[in-house]
Amino acid sequence: MMRVIHGITYLAYIGWAIVTGSLTIVTRLLRPGQYAHPMIVEVPLRCVTDLEVTLFASSITITPGTLVAAIAAGTSTQPPVLFVHALFEDSEEGALEGLYDMESRLLAMTRGRAPSSPAAPLVEVEQEEERP
Repeated sequence: MMRVIHGITYLAYIGWAIVTGSLTIVTRLLRPGQYAHPMIVEVPLRCVTDLEVTLFASSITITPGTLVAAIAAGTSTQPPVLFVHALFEDSEEGALEGLYDMESRLLAMTRGRAPSSPAAPLVEVEQEEERP
């Protein structure tokens, strides 16, 4: 029963995101000086199944102003990663916050509950060169 409620809530959320995204684009087009701030953000996922990744990528792409540019497959130690082109975000943190909110709602729908762990922080890993 909870999955049905989360599913209806998620569909309403996506519908609202489509409406507000469309209004943002129209508003920015009609106002002089309101330019886009395009960026590509790297989003490590908490989604693990092919269905969850596909639904999340589709949800992002259907929302005006965002587009999934690439998907990097996950491994046994690394989660899958999406590269998302965001057109009207002011910062990378703002874009990631909105994307992780969408992912949490999607996971609540597919799993029947929201994930217990917060979104994984972006960590830059420097690999040392091997010396002969």
